[in-house]
Amino acid sequence: MTENKIIVAGIGPGSPEDITPAVVRALMTSDVVVGYNYYFQFVRQYLKEGAECVDTGMKRERDRARQAFELAEQGKCVCVISSGDSGIYGMAPLIYEMKRERKSDVIIEVLPGISAFQKAAARLGAPVGHDFCVISLSDLLTPWEKIEKRIRAAASADFVTAVYNPKSEGRYWQLHRLKEIFMQEREADTPVGYVRQAGREEEVVCITTLADFDPEEVDMFTVVLIGNSQSYEWNGHLITPRGYYQQEKPDAAGIGQEIMMNSFATIAKELKNPDLPLGHKWALLHAIHTTADFEMENLLYSDENAVERLHALLVEGKVRTIVTDVTMAVSGIRKRALERLGLEVKCYLNDERVAQMASEKKITRTQAGIRLAVEEHPDALFVFGNAPTALMELCFLMRKQKAYPGGIIAAPVGFVHVCESKYMVRTFKEVPKLIIEGRKGGSNLAATLVNAIMTLDDAESVKPGRDV
Repeated sequence: MTENKIIVAGIGPGSPEDITPAVVRALMTSDVVVGYNYYFQFVRQYLKEGAECVDTGMKRERDRARQAFELAEQGKCVCVISSGDSGIYGMAPLIYEMKRERKSDVIIEVLPGISAFQKAAARLGAPVGHDFCVISLSDLLTPWEKIEKRIRAAASADFVTAVYNPKSEGRYWQLHRLKEIFMQEREADTPVGYVRQAGREEEVVCITTLADFDPEEVDMFTVVLIGNSQSYEWNGHLITPRGYYQQEKPDAAGIGQEIMMNSFATIAKELKNPDLPLGHKWALLHAIHTTADFEMENLLYSDENAVERLHALLVEGKVRTIVTDVTMAVSGIRKRALERLGLEVKCYLNDERVAQMASEKKITRTQAGIRLAVEEHPDALFVFGNAPTALMELCFLMRKQKAYPGGIIAAPVGFVHVCESKYMVRTFKEVPKLIIEGRKGGSNLAATLVNAIMTLDDAESVKPGRDV
């Protein structure tokens, strides 16, 4: 009875215990084993008596496949072996393509094996616990432009990335280029592990960081694994969490805070200039989170250490009152944070005295509200999210030395006197202030900047939304 069959088998990375029982049975029943000569040493012990080993040499995969078909078409059972898994950079795709080309009736069976990246991952710990991809740096069959496009996509998408064929005698620069691309998308301390000759006597295992990773230490027998943004090194192991422990976080931190933390992480990655002073960056993250407008990178101005100085004033009790120009700004300031710090927010817009003063003085109600606020709280933190005339009124009173605000948030919005009011307030150098420059602004922006100031102690750990 003729077999007319090709079994395409992955023999694992090179250790006898990593060859699957199914592959062992296939080797024991095959008449011919076709493969690269180097791999025969790993399978000879399983071959039946009289089985023939056919070596087609390195880089002669098409000849190997053609010979396998010729032998199978003679009625022999042929086992074509690949290291690792035959379907991952192995012979399986070529065998199927050639069957299609030859219109052959030879039966094809593919037996999976343990891939080199799986063996390397096991040696490193648990680096592929979440979404991952595998990229080969060999450009023999794939143009480098396409490989680089895939590298950039993997890096930006935060995939754990396994790298095959990282280097050879003639290909030495590609791994350096891969590192450059990943350094543009990932943090410098992203863990990187690499394993040489995984599962064999010569095995070498190393864990380092993306910044310290030296491509010159890698050769063609090495598999490199680059972690994602959650990967970490612990006790000599590289670990990428699946997220089971993270399931506890929404209950502990609150769902609103969890969403906010994820949003801030996304914003931080997309900033054009991430190297900003901590206080300014914290305020900027809040501003972008509230508006979804990355133009805030150019529009948010803050005096040197303004956020830090204002935070200290509030925490130390030197400023106890926050005054806003309109009630909408009040609603956006977090009540729990105010309670935690013992602060009071006041808006005089609906005060009966304001309506009377506005009528008598022929001024806007917001101007009248600021005049009254200055009489009662001259050292407050003044917050403007709507009315440029109110901000201009405060500047006038400051010039008259009737107001001594602890700080100013200037984010009025509109088209008339808006820019001018912001120019005015910048002249008061001694007062710490944050300004949304130009026409943009709004009560929501003004309120979120107050929230940023009140929660500055969460900035270093980037955990916003404590009081949500």
